[in-house]
Amino acid sequence: MSIDYTSPSTQFTFDVNTSPLFKKDQQNYINILGIAQLNTLENVSLLDIFLSMNNVVEPHYHQNAGELVYCISGVATVSILNPITKQIQNYAIKPGQVANIPQGWWHYIVANADNTHILAIFDAPTPEVILGSDILKFTPSNIMAQTYCINENLWQQTIAPVVPSTYIGPANNCNQTNTVTPNSLQTQPYYNQHPYPYHYPVSYQHSSYY
Repeated sequence: MSIDYTSPSTQFTFDVNTSPLFKKDQQNYINILGIAQLNTLENVSLLDIFLSMNNVVEPHYHQNAGELVYCISGVATVSILNPITKQIQNYAIKPGQVANIPQGWWHYIVANADNTHILAIFDAPTPEVILGSDILKFTPSNIMAQTYCINENLWQQTIAPVVPSTYIGPANNCNQTNTVTPNSLQTQPYYNQHPYPYHYPVSYQHSSYY
């Protein structure tokens, strides 16, 4: 993309606080910065994420961008499904620490403390996303039942509470008593993570954040 830096419409600054993507409540919300907000951006964008304890950025993947998660305050556990080893890798990050998520890898983020604030930084001007809630709600129940040999009625009952485009869960009216703790995640320290190969091809086209 060619940018005309002499144009009067060229933007060099933006207030991310004015750009909400999703809001669950006063403690759990996401703001966004991409090329739609700041037109001089090239291959970079970000999500500014605020979470209270035990809230979860729902399982999802980005088919067009890798993601670097940087912790500003609180504690967050970044969990990644490694498609090569078929294992979930959990990384607890504190302020000043990061976790790296390769393009197209299934992942989710759990806040392990109140006032958790993280930045998700992408190597694309418009990061696209496929959300777990959308997969659950929009895949026909008969296909799920036939494919995985499950009772279709039970499947429908199970996913009935799922709201498409959840982004941050659980819902405020959720009656579950189960909570996620760092110990239950068997968290690995951030410094144990290994470099990830970027040979995992992704060619899907789906919805974007915009």
